[in-house]
Order: sequence, then C-alpha cells, then structure tokens
Amino acid sequence: MVPGDAADGDAPTSPGDGYPPRMPSSSAPAGLQVQIFGFESDQATRAAIRFFKERRITIHLVDLRRKPIAAGELRRFVERLGAPALANREGKAWREAGLGYLTMTDTELAERLLADTRLLRLPLVRFGNAVSAGRAEGTWKEWLSARA
Repeated sequence: MVPGDAADGDAPTSPGDGYPPRMPSSSAPAGLQVQIFGFESDQATRAAIRFFKERRITIHLVDLRRKPIAAGELRRFVERLGAPALANREGKAWREAGLGYLTMTDTELAERLLADTRLLRLPLVRFGNAVSAGRAEGTWKEWLSARA
C-alpha cells in the first residue's frame, strides 16, 4: 500500500487529493435553534416547521400529544405574551368548555391552558429568549434578520 491511499485509513483530505473542495455552509448562522410546541397534525405547527426548515434552522419539536408542556415553559410564554395571547378563543375546545362566558384572571386562564393544551393558540415558538404564539411569520422573520 502507498501511504495516503484511502484503503489504509488515511483518507485524502486536501483539495488536490481527489475530493472536491468543501461547499460553504448554509446562509443561516451556525447554531441557530428554535423550539416549537404544537401538535404534529396541526396545520399552523406544520407551517412553522416548514418556515424554519426552509431557512435551515435547527428545529426541536415538542409534540403536545406525546409530551405536555412543562409548567415553567408555559409560564415563560405567559410572562412575555400574557395568558390571553396564548388562548385560542376561536377553537372548538374553547367553545366546548364553555369558556366564552367566563371571566378569568390571567392566573386562572394560565391554569386552564396548562390543564388542557387544546386551548392553546399553536404553535408556541421559542427562539432564544424570544417567544411567539400562533402563526407569526412576520415575527419569525424579524428574529432571523436580527440574528443574521
């Protein structure tokens, strides 16, 4: 065997050794990650996944059917957006629960949202310290342009 031959474990690595030069990585800055909370079958959640995948952002999906949102994580969204912004008041679950006729404080509403994730306006998206509820492509674009 000749030294530097691929068969002996020393694979050629320089551009002149038969491999094409490495292509530059994607236009997205390295290390950007987004966490998406939602139902895999939900159209808005799928749209959020598609939005970030098209921009080559690493996605961590938390399917709320398999794993409910942690109380601390929901609290983070409530502190930044407020409980009313997280509630899906037009959804079927909201109507079935008869919540349209109740007056609740933010704390009571947050407790209801934690008890029944179907009441959440999905997807909930976390990008670093920034959060959003619902389909908010304009907000997501702002996040990415600020980090670029």
